Amino acid sequence: MSSAASASAYAAAHSGAGLIVRQHGLIVMHGRDRASYLQGLLTNDIAALTPGLGCYAAYLTAQGRMISDLHVYELGDAILLTLPPATKDTVLAKLDQFIFSEDVQLADATDAFASLAVAGPAAASVVAAALGHPAGDLEGLPLHGNRRVEALGHTLILLRVDDLGVPAFEIVMPREALTGLSDALRSAGAVDMDDATAHVLRVEAGIPLFGADMDEETIPLEAGLESRAISQTKGCYVGQEIIIRVLHRGHGRVARKLVGLVFDGDDVPQPGTTLHVPDKEVGAVTSSAWSPALGRAIALGYVKRDVAEPGTSVTSPDGRTAQVVALPFTPRS
Repeated sequence: MSSAASASAYAAAHSGAGLIVRQHGLIVMHGRDRASYLQGLLTNDIAALTPGLGCYAAYLTAQGRMISDLHVYELGDAILLTLPPATKDTVLAKLDQFIFSEDVQLADATDAFASLAVAGPAAASVVAAALGHPAGDLEGLPLHGNRRVEALGHTLILLRVDDLGVPAFEIVMPREALTGLSDALRSAGAVDMDDATAHVLRVEAGIPLFGADMDEETIPLEAGLESRAISQTKGCYVGQEIIIRVLHRGHGRVARKLVGLVFDGDDVPQPGTTLHVPDKEVGAVTSSAWSPALGRAIALGYVKRDVAEPGTSVTSPDGRTAQVVALPFTPRS
């Protein structure tokens, strides 16, 4: 993926509204036991969700490693899961595997539905204008909140999301509505955003992406997900023993941590670039970009715990120096 943002799309995300098609796996769960079933599997407190609310969570192995991250939305009559396309089939199979007497029905909605995101400070007003919906109603939607809206001849699901680092709404719709809704959003002022710009926004916001910054070997605490994805007050879930052991007995210390890196020079380091202190490899870059906000090459990467403090310097094999910095690189809006 290119590490350079489109100037117009980047500006829209920070001063107007950018429009991008999202590539998600979509799973819909019905049945009266849907929330209690997920409560025993996922890291966040699914049972606490009332209709119209949602959360970010992780699905772990018994060893505390990530199967996937995902967003969970309680719609009132169903739960919608949005997750990386690469993990959707695995998650769907595992969810199905453990249903015995529970009243839970699963459906893969990925092919039937599409998703658009509108991101930027004007996102609420642009979405409201396109859908003929009160802007104030959308502005009051909490993070991970959701709402069904009838517009343009279709039932749409509005989601409040935060994975682009700027205020954003995602709209899930029947796939046949994609073209008409895209046109309506552009007419209301949204500017098309490419994947490269979305990538830059994500990296600047310090938000890890499954498949790039997290994988099946990642413990969520290594990626800094504890404040976003993990409830420390809920009951048992798969992998909880490992998480609790690290949080309480280990005081949250893990062998490696995802950190921000600001590089000297203009060249953007490639993912996989190793990081060193004298005579020792201590980590590697996972995502990187040129930051228009900082005017610097930046990266997310894992480093060993003893070099994870902000202000620590590491070097790449070509001799460039990078400084470890606290995340996010730029304040989240």
